[in-house]
Amino acid sequence: MHNTYSVTSGRRQFPAMVRAAQRRGVAVVTHDDTTVAYLVSRDKWEAILETMELLASPDFQRQLRRLRAGKVKYSTEWPD
Repeated sequence: MHNTYSVTSGRRQFPAMVRAAQRRGVAVVTHDDTTVAYLVSRDKWEAILETMELLASPDFQRQLRRLRAGKVKYSTEWPD
């Protein structure tokens, strides 16, 4: 996998590791074939933070429960 780097190669190839994270969202850092860290792109990190903020909102949680229970119809069309 091109977005996986050992700690040793990551030190030598840091610019390539950053480019991989930008392209794919995440670069994986391993040590002895065990994942020890992730280098996450700014876009991916901002998406994660936005999701966390939504999930922390009681109003969003309530609407999500209603949607999952089939009490809300989802539409991709914009109302007139």
